[in-house]
Amino acid sequence: MPFRRVYSLSKQNPKSKYRKEPAKVTGRAAEGSVAKVETPEKKSFIKERTPEEKQKEHRDGIIKTIVAAVLGTIAGVICFRLYGTGEDRQWYAILMIVIGLTYFIQKFIYPQINIDIKEFKFKDWFYVEFIILDFFLVTWTLLLN
Repeated sequence: MPFRRVYSLSKQNPKSKYRKEPAKVTGRAAEGSVAKVETPEKKSFIKERTPEEKQKEHRDGIIKTIVAAVLGTIAGVICFRLYGTGEDRQWYAILMIVIGLTYFIQKFIYPQINIDIKEFKFKDWFYVEFIILDFFLVTWTLLLN
């Protein structure tokens, strides 16, 4: 008799509580009372963008990144000039000041360079502020060293 490997995990135990039992059907069920319910198909209204719109969105994304990087670098230099090592200040207060000021500066800069800020969502603002904080902290750290 050859050796046979048995995988007990792949077989379902007949007394398993996870085994689904078929529903019991009674003889009194009325066939006409059950109506067939059709679910309406969900139509997705995804707007197809033209190549010009895609190119404009790509260009705007690059401009947003460049503006955020420049603002972060300027904030890092200003913070180094004002606070030096920042030992006498609380670091989270400085971060909140940078976030607040750059947010309002961007609200004035973007309309000047023809970027509609009304189309910005939370994700967009989070992205540009994250870039600003990254450049701010990297610039300040490099200047401290």
